[in-house]
Amino acid sequence: MTKVRALVLERQHELALRDIDLPLETGPGEVKIKIHTVGVCGSDVHYYTHGKIGPFIVNAPMVLGHEAAGTVVEVGAGVTHLKVGDRVCMEPGIPDPNSKASRLGLYNIDPAVTFWATPPIHGVLTPEVVHPANYTFKLPDNVSFAEGAMVEPFAVGMQAASKAKIVPGDTAVVLGAGPIGTMVAIAALAGGCARAIVADLAQPKLDISAQYQGVIPVNIREKSLSEEVGRLTDGWGADVVFECSGSPKAWETIMALPRPGGVIVAVGLPVNPIGFDVSTASTKEIRIETVFRYAHQYERSIALLGSGRVDLKPLISETFKFEDSIKAFDRAVEARPSDVKLQIVME
Repeated sequence: MTKVRALVLERQHELALRDIDLPLETGPGEVKIKIHTVGVCGSDVHYYTHGKIGPFIVNAPMVLGHEAAGTVVEVGAGVTHLKVGDRVCMEPGIPDPNSKASRLGLYNIDPAVTFWATPPIHGVLTPEVVHPANYTFKLPDNVSFAEGAMVEPFAVGMQAASKAKIVPGDTAVVLGAGPIGTMVAIAALAGGCARAIVADLAQPKLDISAQYQGVIPVNIREKSLSEEVGRLTDGWGADVVFECSGSPKAWETIMALPRPGGVIVAVGLPVNPIGFDVSTASTKEIRIETVFRYAHQYERSIALLGSGRVDLKPLISETFKFEDSIKAFDRAVEARPSDVKLQIVME
């Protein structure tokens, strides 16, 4: 164990920048990474404000942060695809490679997975971390550390787009224009959708989403979403609906949005169980898909960033220094309508 400085969630509502003992010995198949940029994720903020997410409870001090990019500074035995000096981003969830889920290719739903900044696993808001090389991905020269730290949330969007089984020319509806909703829309467009109708209550968030070609913003304070979808699709409905808000109310009317034979992809997580209109889903033969994090999406996400087809830089609202990490989290708690992604730079 090595004593290093980190942003530590001591308990609910209490953050501290202090020294903490973390494992930093680079073993076989691992690399040591000097962290450059870390994104502030909604789950990090939720642990700060609520002390738990579902069954994951903060019972001991925990380092926050799981959206990260940095530079390889040490390479363990057996690692051949990475070298010192490589700029990388890291997939934060590590499964048991021998689990049944992993052997089926569904490693993200392996019950044994360990995930940065999910109790009791420490996160990466600290100068250096050690990580399995197989879950560490080299960044193209034209992709910045800031963009590299966005690969993690973008991978959620890529997982949603993949689960939707998009056909080129599809029309998508995205409920929620937060960081994940906007990245789902970007991924859906990259995956072949001709347009993505993005709905939200906050006009500033819609304005940010509307910067992307193919996005049609709908402020649901001012317009009926079902009427807009009907108007834009000549009454047929959307091919794909992505629910990214996590709002239980979204599910009360969601069945009016997809076309017959369409698909709903549940991305947002309601806090409590919700009612579900099985009858309409059945009569329209709506396919329901769900998303939990992602699997096999990092390389695809990085390829899209490197190609220039996807630009996530407009989603970065503000960058904070490591010493101002607590300010960054308090800013995230404010949930300003104009904020999409806040980031922390370690150097």
